[in-house]
Amino acid sequence: MLIGIVGVQGAISEHINSMKNALYKLNIKGDIIVIKDSFQIDEIDALIIPGGESTTISNILQKSGLYNEIFKKIKEKNLPIMGTCAGCVLLASELVEDIKEIKLLYAMNMKVKRNAYGGQRESFECDIDIKGFKKQYNAIFIRAPIIQKVWGDCEIIAKFEDDIIMARQGKFLALSFHPELTDDIRIQKYFIDMI
Repeated sequence: MLIGIVGVQGAISEHINSMKNALYKLNIKGDIIVIKDSFQIDEIDALIIPGGESTTISNILQKSGLYNEIFKKIKEKNLPIMGTCAGCVLLASELVEDIKEIKLLYAMNMKVKRNAYGGQRESFECDIDIKGFKKQYNAIFIRAPIIQKVWGDCEIIAKFEDDIIMARQGKFLALSFHPELTDDIRIQKYFIDMI
């Protein structure tokens, strides 16, 4: 199993370490590579789009040719993708704000609001209930988006208060928070089970 992480911004090394740990705990042979070139998309079994600044990530994806390759795989529905924070924004079909610099991937039937919890200083962590998890999960939010609404076959997996913060649609998983910044690897295992 080969999992790619878009390597333009975000906590890339943390994603690599947490996914390697999950593969090891599940006794699955696999590796994690950093994706920087469009040709690499055909080599991987799954993709992670990490956090960062969604406008910047979108720009780099477009300029590198990665956007077109990822979009093609989404339409073929054969590449599992997990998007965290900014990655969650890019997986959406609609944004609350009209930001021309962000080219969405239209992977999931959801509308997202960027930076819904404010700036860097308003970052926080809290325990949340995740559908299918027996124990609560400590989620870390950094300038986090919220999923304002979902429709069709997009399913709500977790909420914080009244806000949707995790959703799944087929092979696509979107999270407002950062699972790579905690030692709890249940979300990584959940994603690996989707592959």
